[in-house]
Amino acid sequence: MSLRLLSLTFIAAVCLPGVSTTNAAECDPDGVVQFVCGPVSPEDLAAIPQSPWIIASGMEDDGYLYLVDSRDYTSTVLFPTATSSSRLDRSNYDSCPGPAPNRFRPHGLSLRAGNNGMHTLYVVRHGEREAVEVFDVNTSGATPTLSWIGCMVAPQGVGLNSVVALPGGGFAVTNFQITGGELWEWQASAGWSRVPGSETPGPNGIEVSADGRWFYIGGWGTKSLIRLSRGQTPVQKDSVDVGHHIDNVRWAADGSLLAAGHNGSTPSAIFQCLGQGQCDGVTTRVSRVDPEQLTAQEIIRYPSNEFLILGTVAIEVGDEIWVGGIAGSDRIARFPATGF
Repeated sequence: MSLRLLSLTFIAAVCLPGVSTTNAAECDPDGVVQFVCGPVSPEDLAAIPQSPWIIASGMEDDGYLYLVDSRDYTSTVLFPTATSSSRLDRSNYDSCPGPAPNRFRPHGLSLRAGNNGMHTLYVVRHGEREAVEVFDVNTSGATPTLSWIGCMVAPQGVGLNSVVALPGGGFAVTNFQITGGELWEWQASAGWSRVPGSETPGPNGIEVSADGRWFYIGGWGTKSLIRLSRGQTPVQKDSVDVGHHIDNVRWAADGSLLAAGHNGSTPSAIFQCLGQGQCDGVTTRVSRVDPEQLTAQEIIRYPSNEFLILGTVAIEVGDEIWVGGIAGSDRIARFPATGF
């Protein structure tokens, strides 16, 4: 979650141990809202292309990546497991010091679609090191498997939050600082570089246009979706207010952006909900944003409760919108696509 320095300490203290497998029958609905039970503090979600599978980053304890089956709503731990494999791809990640098996603590996710059932997964990782960890995703078998292939350690002083794979190679990340953070881009040929014009209070989620010319940034501190040019001079920067703190940003099938997050009476109310469990008046929010017109419409407003304490991400799955969150919730919420 965006409030990383506080939230990781809190989550490690209160969250349940990782659950290897769950049964959909264990999840009773809350009215029209249904659930996928099992993933604890599923901060981010990424759909594997042309498959029924969803990957969730669980920030509880030392952290897990979960694999969720959208057909029967079951989940299992995908990484790390006793059979997790690794091989360092030095041709692409020669500066990576090697695997770091302890305190995984995954955060933001981004999946680069590949060919023949092989994809690349980028995972923001805290814990033993602040880095983007890279995995091969193999979907050729009965269930997908992960193989760790490398990492890029964050620049000194940068606290990673979200990551997005860039067209043509490389990736970009957000450095979440409430007083003023920014975007960083990594390319194999050039390493890390600060993205010009990206400075903003609390940059959180991130997406990129298909042509790579525009970043879309979740402005947690400004309660806005920010559109920022990439590789253009002069830099162009616009935004649209959404009325809530934006955590993660995800593309929808119709070309809109789903900006998910939360809101309270004040920013400190979010900290109190996260750190002290005092969540009265706090709600999970999802807005649909038109990236061309920069207009926004709220489609989900759900009060904080034991099922979804603090929402952080929304993705489309069939005719539903799946919302993940943090602070110890042990499930993913499934809302009707028409909103709530």
